Amino acid sequence: MGNLVAKLATTAAAIGASVVARKMTDGTWKFVTGKDSPSNPEDPDIDIKEAIAFAVLSGAVVGMVRMLANRQTTKVVAKGQGKSSKQLADETNK
Repeated sequence: MGNLVAKLATTAAAIGASVVARKMTDGTWKFVTGKDSPSNPEDPDIDIKEAIAFAVLSGAVVGMVRMLANRQTTKVVAKGQGKSSKQLADETNK
């Protein structure tokens, strides 16, 4: 049961992190370029340099936010179950 709770909490954190990452990416893009972020960077009408820059920015932000969310979720779930973060991670990865 604890393994299921850990997986559900991690999934919920990943979904929440994706929403936060998108808002951070859009805000950062607007701050740096002064323009709205591309709605579809794969569109051939968007300049290739802009598409690549947006892909790099969004990939970095999404990766960072998801990693932080997963780390925090693991700590919280482990504490709630009276285990160490390593024990919980080992159980979740089985």
